[in-house]
Formats: sequence, structure tokens, C-alpha cells
Amino acid sequence: MLNVKWIVALLRVLLVLAFVFLLVMEFFSIPGDILHDLGQAPEAAHLLLPMLVVAELVMICFQIVLVCIWVLLTMVRKDRIFSDASLRWVDGIVWSFVAAWVFFAGLAVYLTAYLYLTPELRDPGLPLLLFGLTLAGAVVVLLMLVMRALLRQATTLRTDMEEVI
Repeated sequence: MLNVKWIVALLRVLLVLAFVFLLVMEFFSIPGDILHDLGQAPEAAHLLLPMLVVAELVMICFQIVLVCIWVLLTMVRKDRIFSDASLRWVDGIVWSFVAAWVFFAGLAVYLTAYLYLTPELRDPGLPLLLFGLTLAGAVVVLLMLVMRALLRQATTLRTDMEEVI
């Protein structure tokens, strides 16, 4: 079986790569793409600018999640994961996912309403995709809440076991 130190080290490398990827997307790729699209179709600014804002906010939420995971990995390595301190970092992950979901769901409602009110753009594909992604986001949020409850139970059990020993 793999050593936990190696797994934590590998995960940290991947977290750094993911963080750098999000920074590149946040500062270069997404704004550049949206600004290019605005140059091509300035009349679509009411659609593109909310998309830019939501994309930036969601990426910030994911960066917060990566930082929280980094701290939790430190706790795993030091065998302190089953503590009340770890619950605060899991709360950070949960609230970041909730915020990202709210931002994305708001954008999905806005875009779907716009598409529904514009007869020449009525295509069920994009609203269905937005609904599916919003649904998947809700599943992730609820899954994180269940994982937090499991961590709380494991922390309580470990505390009880330490008191007995």
C-alpha cells in the first residue's frame, strides 16, 4: 500500500498545478476570451459581462477550496484530521461550494430567462445544460455536507476513544 506521505506529496503537487491553472484562467484566458467576444458582438455585453463576473467568482471559490484542502492535507500528515479544527476548513470548502453554486445558479436562471424571452434563440440545449450543471453542483454541495457530518462523527468517536484510553 502507498505511504500517506507520498499521497499527500502527490496531491500537493496537483493542488499547486490546479491553483496555477485557475490563476491563468482567471487573469488571462477567460477575460481575454470574453473581451474578444465583446469586440466581435458588443450588443451581447448584457450576456457576456455577467458570465465574466460569475466565472471569476466561481474560480475564486475553487481557489479557496484548494487552500482548504492543502490545510486538511497537513492535518492528515500530522494525524490531526479528526479534530474540531479540521471542521472549520471543511466548512470553508462547503461554503465555497455553496457560494459557487449560488453564483452559477443565478447566472443559469438569468441566461435561461433571456433565452426563453428571445424567440429566435429558443433552443432547449443550453437551458438543459445549465440545469444539468446546476443540478450537479447541488449534488456536490449536499455530498460535502454529508462528508462533513461523517467527519464530525469520526471526530467524536476518536475523542471518546482517546478519553477511554
